[in-house]
Amino acid sequence: MAWLELSFAITANEELVEIFTAQLAEIGFDSFLIEETTLKAYVDEGQYNAAELDNILCDSLFESIKLLENEPLPDKNWNEIWEADYQPAVISTNCRVRAPFHEPDPSFEFDLLIEPRMSFGTAHHETTSQMMKLMLGMDFYGKSVLDMGAGTAVLAILARKMGASTVMAVDNDEWAFNNALDNIVLNHVDDIRVVLGDASIIGSHRFDVVIANINRNILLNDMESYVKALNEGGCLMMSGFYEADLPAIRQKATALHLDFLRYTSDNQWVAAVFKK
Repeated sequence: MAWLELSFAITANEELVEIFTAQLAEIGFDSFLIEETTLKAYVDEGQYNAAELDNILCDSLFESIKLLENEPLPDKNWNEIWEADYQPAVISTNCRVRAPFHEPDPSFEFDLLIEPRMSFGTAHHETTSQMMKLMLGMDFYGKSVLDMGAGTAVLAILARKMGASTVMAVDNDEWAFNNALDNIVLNHVDDIRVVLGDASIIGSHRFDVVIANINRNILLNDMESYVKALNEGGCLMMSGFYEADLPAIRQKATALHLDFLRYTSDNQWVAAVFKK
């Protein structure tokens, strides 16, 4: 099988890049690598259709994304190479996230197993790792938890492993939904309820902790729904936005009568905790 590597100049807009990679997946691309401001996308040469790619790039939504290079790759076992380079994400002395091809390590109290596909949430990104670090400093025992924009469901899985009594994981992306279903089985937490949808499906459900690692615009738009779903004294944990966005997030939270507790920052990405 011959492969092509296409390089694209991308912006820092994570949501836009996720939409773009999803579009590429629809036309045969099956793996992606982000290196700072460059996205590398890989496709079987036999499935590559230049006209279909041009149609995507002509969409005004992707006007900031430019094709830089299109070159063939030498014949190698790329899965084997990728697995050799893919390292577990060590969150703390008692928690890490690994892939199925990594050996288990009993020295970690929480040795989470995540199948790294297209879904967001392998814990290598600053937003996910910060949320996990904040969670590890909290008490989840007996709590009811909602994980919005769950991606791989890694945060939902950690909450359940930390003793949460009920956990609901929600994502509006079918790839993420299916990946989450697989991951809860891999981690033996089959009682996590995984739902395909958005904030509108919360309904009358109530939770002690709501986790939302999405992006600034969705957080601002759906925060009222999260707050309504919180029990009194409950916590809302949010990430997926930059330090420059924190004032807008805090302003909206204050308007919804939430108390700001703390935040962390890593490479300009922020994770923040509020209390009802």
